[in-house]
Amino acid sequence: MKKKLLQRKSIGVALSVAVASSLFVACSKDQTSSPSGTNAPKATNQPTAAAGITYPLQTQDSLTSWEQINPNLPAFFPNLADSPFGKQLEKETGVKVKYTHPADGQSKDQFNLLIASNNLPDVIEYSWGGTGTAAAYPGGPEKAIADKVILPLNDLINKNAPNLKKLLQQDKELDKMIKTDSGTYYAFPMIRPDNGLVFRGPMLRKDWLDELNLPVPTTIDEWYTVLKAFKEKKGATAPLTAQYSGELNIQDAFIGAYKTANRFYVDDQGKVKYGPIDPQFKDALTLLRKWYAEGLIDKDFALNTDSKTLDNRMVSDTSGATVYLLSAVGKWMDTGKKKDPKYQLVAAPYPTVNKGERAFIGQRDFKYNPAVSKAVSASSKHPDLAVQWMDYAYGQKGAMLFNFGIEGESYTLNNGVPTFTDKMTKDPKYNLQQLISQYTKPNGPFLGDSRKSFNTYKEQDDAVKVWEQTDAAKHVLPGFLTPTVDESKELAKLTTAISSYKEEMFVKFVMGKEPIEKFDEYVKRIKEMGIDNVVKIYQDSLDRYNKR
Repeated sequence: MKKKLLQRKSIGVALSVAVASSLFVACSKDQTSSPSGTNAPKATNQPTAAAGITYPLQTQDSLTSWEQINPNLPAFFPNLADSPFGKQLEKETGVKVKYTHPADGQSKDQFNLLIASNNLPDVIEYSWGGTGTAAAYPGGPEKAIADKVILPLNDLINKNAPNLKKLLQQDKELDKMIKTDSGTYYAFPMIRPDNGLVFRGPMLRKDWLDELNLPVPTTIDEWYTVLKAFKEKKGATAPLTAQYSGELNIQDAFIGAYKTANRFYVDDQGKVKYGPIDPQFKDALTLLRKWYAEGLIDKDFALNTDSKTLDNRMVSDTSGATVYLLSAVGKWMDTGKKKDPKYQLVAAPYPTVNKGERAFIGQRDFKYNPAVSKAVSASSKHPDLAVQWMDYAYGQKGAMLFNFGIEGESYTLNNGVPTFTDKMTKDPKYNLQQLISQYTKPNGPFLGDSRKSFNTYKEQDDAVKVWEQTDAAKHVLPGFLTPTVDESKELAKLTTAISSYKEEMFVKFVMGKEPIEKFDEYVKRIKEMGIDNVVKIYQDSLDRYNKR
């Protein structure tokens, strides 16, 4: 026990300096055999008696779960267990769960402290991805299993998760995504529907564009014209703003126009590249520097670390453009229209240099979202029960609860189609996403339903069609690659320092605190820090993934 505690403490030290948010053990023959199949995933029926599992489960045991709380829920309930969703999940599964939620904005630090402790809950919902772009645990799932922090799930899924097992048998692509190169399953996945992969992009004040007789910008030059007009004719003090979450969160808008990315990406030849040292990245920095110097970019962008600041900028006359989530379109239009009935937002394509080009990259995620996966801790006293409880979310009835909530309260079935009730959509004080947070789990390990939509404006439906017109599917590096344990040690040693230095210099270049002429010196420094080794590890991991 003392040895294990010391091991956890050493892990905690590594975690405190690891890259968690910037951009996953050998096992037995039984463990490496994986379900496979060809059909698209569908919600399965309730587990049959033949599978030995029926709900509600007959058990006196309870579970503990550490997971982030939906930011909309605390306005109604402080804990998931107290919400209508939490109570209904307990009723339907027969399992009582005690939830612990990290404080808003402190998830990373509290995850590190949790792992370093000797008191892990039964399940932990966090980023159990594989590459340094996604994994919160240094080394990803292979290392977490080797360190006896989480359990390999192959046998547990085979015995206790008929719903998830069936999905993996039906969908080879999904099956390939959620395991390591050695064939080890490590977490219960969030599975996005095909129409839920694009949900972020550039947006502007449409009412301002109309007033100024300007079209929705599609090129860098058109954006410059629009931002200048917003500043000079609308008095916007931060024409283009964005949230800052360890980096300028513009999802490669503007930067992608130069055929690069502010992260690792895959080029047209299938080779992994680190965008921030590309020669053309200098062009992107030069652009952002020019815009910042002319007052077109929020001068305080590096301080905009919370969504409330962004909310305030976009619903006032401070800012007229940003790159952000689809859900914000509805929220901001609700608020903005109360102040000015003409307030309107419109999505813009990811910009290009030349008119008519297709954007090189943008936001497009994969059906497997590793950022909110649930792993079973090696300390769990009830791993079988934990897996049975989690598997409920992949069955037909469980998926309905996770996606739509409680029938008759949050949704009704109209000719078999789930529709949110007036109670959810016509409240005078709260919007749909705020209200539905009480009845569903918007993010987490469950089977997403393509019929679910939180959109309340046509502008939101139109936005997805605009933002998906990119080549992101070819160029985004998957966040679920699984470096080996040795590779992961090398990544943990190199990536934190590289990422920190890159971001420090990015901010200085954009703000004019470092001359752009130092770009070559900056690239040389990153190469000296070992970026070529990191790129090789990701390339090897991608090659192994493609061969699975």
